[in-house]
Amino acid sequence: MNKFTLSLMAGLCAAIAGAAQAKGPPVKIGVLTDMSGTYASMGGPGSVAAAQLAINDCLAAECKGMDISLLSADNQNKADVGAAKAREWFDRDGVSAIADLTNSAVALAVQGIAKEKNKVVLFSGPATTGLTNDNCSPVGFHWMFDVYSQSVGGVKAMVDKGGKSWFFVTVDYAFGHSLQKGAQDMVKELGGSVVGSVLHPLNVADFASYLLQAQSSKAQVVALANGGADVVNAIKQAREFGIVSGGQRLASLLIFLSDLRALGLENAQGLTYVDGFYWDFDEGTRAWSRQFAGAFKGQKPTMTHAGVYSSVRHYLKAVAASQSVQGDVVAAKMREIPIQDPIMHNASIRPDGRVIHDMYLYEVKTPAESKNEWDLSKLVATIPAAEAFQPLATSTCPLVKKS
Repeated sequence: MNKFTLSLMAGLCAAIAGAAQAKGPPVKIGVLTDMSGTYASMGGPGSVAAAQLAINDCLAAECKGMDISLLSADNQNKADVGAAKAREWFDRDGVSAIADLTNSAVALAVQGIAKEKNKVVLFSGPATTGLTNDNCSPVGFHWMFDVYSQSVGGVKAMVDKGGKSWFFVTVDYAFGHSLQKGAQDMVKELGGSVVGSVLHPLNVADFASYLLQAQSSKAQVVALANGGADVVNAIKQAREFGIVSGGQRLASLLIFLSDLRALGLENAQGLTYVDGFYWDFDEGTRAWSRQFAGAFKGQKPTMTHAGVYSSVRHYLKAVAASQSVQGDVVAAKMREIPIQDPIMHNASIRPDGRVIHDMYLYEVKTPAESKNEWDLSKLVATIPAAEAFQPLATSTCPLVKKS
């Protein structure tokens, strides 16, 4: 056998080995999030870091040998901007899945495009239940929380403490409207009443007029149906206006670890809130949060960051298992294989695309209770997966078969 033959055989063996090691087609994932606006701290660059961690972890395990790349963009909290970027990614850049979508209006716009293009979309940042009701999709997955999950535990806790009358301060777009509706429906179901509400624009600095209306309503509970920088500003100013010291209770229907850190325990102490992930829940969450902190400026992750990691990791497992990036094929595999990671507990995917899992009721610690800068909350109760989300029987998703 001559040197040429040996060289040819060696090259052929190397090519075969490389082909055997590579798994499936190239994968491109886009993180479409708020990079610099109201929701940047709970999503934003941290969501990009979480997605990259999911890619790295999968490449070291099920995805070994796969070609996976990550893109990111700022949706600017504008549905038209998010929709245009999604079309560009799908049509020009070969993106096979989009993750995060921190704004409900953006999420609803992208859901329709992804369905049209047969591409998977993974929602961890938006709260609207519309994604798993009328606007559900066979290739859309709502991963971490929604307005129903935020209402069940938080509202019940306040009503149980005697908070029967409610006033809502609500951000004026799909997310806020949906959050208020879910909460006020729960208030009424539990025997309480809604005495009034007021809408405010997204990303407003001065809450004086809205808080004065809440204060003059004499409602026992002033509920903030907003998020990000808006909820931080509203809580700080509510303290300044004496809403809490005057006897009214303050409830945040959606608040993140990054918001609590920005508020500080002096302002946030005593708040109850519902969360899908807390860094100090168990050894698994602590280990993963250390990993995240190492990749993202020493910061602990929010539940959006955790949801991005979990959804991207599960998506990649499904791509590896199905050897495909075709949306309907991967979506079917995602529903077939179990969700197993340090983030989600008792998780499963329903026909409407809702990922159900245990949720948790937390209370913000007092400064005296806190042991370090990230020791912000204490667990009050676990809300089982089957109870934490809208019952499937009441879903208006056309994918749900009615008996």
